[in-house]
Amino acid sequence: MDHMNLSETEWRKRLTPAQYHVLREAGTERAFAGALTDNKADGLYHCAACHLDLFDSADKYDSGSGWPSFTQPIAADRVADHSDTSHGMTRTETRCARCDSHMGHVFPDGPPPTGLRYCMNSIALEFRPRKA
Repeated sequence: MDHMNLSETEWRKRLTPAQYHVLREAGTERAFAGALTDNKADGLYHCAACHLDLFDSADKYDSGSGWPSFTQPIAADRVADHSDTSHGMTRTETRCARCDSHMGHVFPDGPPPTGLRYCMNSIALEFRPRKA
C-alpha cells in the first residue's frame, strides 16, 4: 500500500475544519453527534481523508458508546495502532495505515469473535453502500 504524505497546508485544503481537528489533530467528536453512529446500511466505511476502505458494515455493532463501533478492520494492514497516553489514560489509538489520520481508539471490551471494539469518530469515516 502506498503511503500518503501531504503537508498540513494540503490537509487543511482537503478537509473541513472539523475533519482536520479529528483526523490530523487527534480530536474527538461528541458522543452521539456523528452522522454514521446509527447507520445500519450495508457497505464499506472509508477513511474520510484518503478514502482507503477500513471497515465493513458486517462488523459494525451498536456498542452504546455514541460512536460507530466495529469488531475488526477489513484487514489488519488497513489500520495502525499506536499507544496514546493523552488525557491521563493509556489507550490504543487507531490510525489509517495509508495517511496516518486519527480514526479513534480500540478497546478490549467488544463482542465475539474478536473481543475488540474499534470505536471510531464518525467524521473520520465516509460510508459507501455496497454495490449490488
